[in-house]
Amino acid sequence: MINNLHAWEQWSPWQQLDPEMTQTYTGPESGPGAQMHWVGNKKAGEGRMTVVHDTPTLVEVDIQFIKPFPAQNRSHFELVSVGEHNEHTEVTWKMTGKQSAFMKVMFKVMKMERSIGNDFSRGLAALDAAVQQA
Repeated sequence: MINNLHAWEQWSPWQQLDPEMTQTYTGPESGPGAQMHWVGNKKAGEGRMTVVHDTPTLVEVDIQFIKPFPAQNRSHFELVSVGEHNEHTEVTWKMTGKQSAFMKVMFKVMKMERSIGNDFSRGLAALDAAVQQA
């Protein structure tokens, strides 16, 4: 559900920003090299995601934002087996990247860190629901 970018349509917190968003997939179905390019409205913007690392405990996805603001980030999904018999997986989602001085100000003024944190929480809850349905 994480290393297959096609599956993100089921759980990504940003999917609802533009129901008419176009998504184009290239490369393998999942794992390193899998890519998705999206073009959407002003809220969704435009960008590209590429799976760059895929192990049972860590999936990393490079995200290149093109519009409305260019940026290069990496999402890190850490997966840890939990439960008496490792029957559950706990997922931690982080994003890293460099910020320009302008984006640092935007993050503070628009309280984007809190907003992105809320997006991650919604996305993880939707991921859990999608996994339960699979």
